[in-house]
Amino acid sequence: MKLKTKDLLTLAELTPKEFTGLIDYSIKLKKESKNGNKPLLKNKTLTMIFQKPSTRTRVSFEVGMFQLGGHAVNLSSNEMQLSRGESIEDTAKTLSRYTDCIMARVYDHVLLEKLSLFSTIPVINGLSDSFHPCQILADFMTIKEKKGKFNGLKISWIGDGNNVCNSMIYGCALANIKLSIATPKGFEPDKTALKESKKSIDVELTTDPLQAIKNADVVVTDTYTSIHNNDPKRIKKFLPKYQVNQALMNHAKNNAIFMHCLPAKRDHEVTSFVIDGPQSVVWDEAENRLHSQKALLASIIRA
Repeated sequence: MKLKTKDLLTLAELTPKEFTGLIDYSIKLKKESKNGNKPLLKNKTLTMIFQKPSTRTRVSFEVGMFQLGGHAVNLSSNEMQLSRGESIEDTAKTLSRYTDCIMARVYDHVLLEKLSLFSTIPVINGLSDSFHPCQILADFMTIKEKKGKFNGLKISWIGDGNNVCNSMIYGCALANIKLSIATPKGFEPDKTALKESKKSIDVELTTDPLQAIKNADVVVTDTYTSIHNNDPKRIKKFLPKYQVNQALMNHAKNNAIFMHCLPAKRDHEVTSFVIDGPQSVVWDEAENRLHSQKALLASIIRA
């Protein structure tokens, strides 16, 4: 399939048909991968820019390009002239002459917007402090595999209204899935994402995890600390109320699945019992980063 958008920065660039089409295409490529994918991106090159460290993003994009017959160039920001003062504008124009697509994992989302503005090739958000669209493609692929549908489902988000949550809002709007978000006061998701999504769906915001998780088909959380923000005062805002443990999971549907984008801080946002338990699909979810990103790359890089 081909996407009308040049770039993928938030998910808002996609139509519902394109979003669900990407999910189905991801599942198709996953099935085909058992026998080796066709070289859909032969002689194509992806530039990967990393300001933030990565395990899943780097490996899944690099392996994905290889499996599709292409090549990936990995660049940390410290290795680029960006670190010596070259502008984003000049960097974008230069990379556009060498490669076929840019994937960047950054702090400030504005950097991605500038890359997009000045590049003539597609720009993919591999993660920013504001959004993580590639994770949501993998998440919805996993949901479709496990539940067989989107219609009539309810997703419960427990914890921090962070970048993944912001993209989850767009994903639910595109797939027409009910979303209930429980966060501590002051940790709500992006207001613009909420406003735009309400054109398609009603998003429930609450401070009560029990209310959010009631009758949920899918329960999702993410870490609320990082190497950059591990403030004990912040942790107290979340623990123990917003921890996904078995007692909380018992309020979801009996066949509910648990998801986490990883890396997880065990026994903070989720207990080991839940993440390793029978309702957890986090390892399938992690694998699906590979397949969903292959679908994205094959759809956004012009042949």
